[in-house]
Amino acid sequence: MMDPDESFDDVSDDASAVATKPGMSRTTRAFVDWVVVVGIALLVAILVRTFLLAHFVVDGTSMLTTLDTGDRVFVNKLSYRLHDPNRGDVVVLHQIGGSSERDLIKRVIALPGEEIEVQSCQVIIDGRRLEEPYLDPAIVTPGNCGGDYGPAVVPEDSVFVMGDNRAGSSDSRALGPIHESDLVGRAFVVFWPRSNWQWL
Repeated sequence: MMDPDESFDDVSDDASAVATKPGMSRTTRAFVDWVVVVGIALLVAILVRTFLLAHFVVDGTSMLTTLDTGDRVFVNKLSYRLHDPNRGDVVVLHQIGGSSERDLIKRVIALPGEEIEVQSCQVIIDGRRLEEPYLDPAIVTPGNCGGDYGPAVVPEDSVFVMGDNRAGSSDSRALGPIHESDLVGRAFVVFWPRSNWQWL
């Protein structure tokens, strides 16, 4: 039968032998750890930006006074993979014209299957006037709200979008309904500059 003391000595000797095996220095190990951490952080950032979250800088006045030039917004790119667009959503969309492509930011006004008409600054959906509390009455005034439109029915899998600055917006009145596949995602917060911070 093995002596308990001998068993303990044997384990201690093995551990000592492992500890003295040649390997990386402490500095090299720390460097490798940092490289791994930074690599994982970059991978996560790329995955988040590709599939979940992006930020965009507003350029132009089509969404005054909800959004100003230079405002930075976070966009949830996963939103419309989980549910359909909702009326009132502020969305980023791809616009392709000829050989150029750019991102626009607008508001969803009408949904698939709805009839929309814009007459004398009033938006009418399926025969009912749309209440739009997000419009600034100092910006959108009678005679300064862009052109009329319709009536027309929004096709399936498409939405009708407009800018909050109706007179200064190139939107679905000119571009036509936007297919849902062209929606990048829903803008949900202005995070910079701090003075303009707001949920959308």
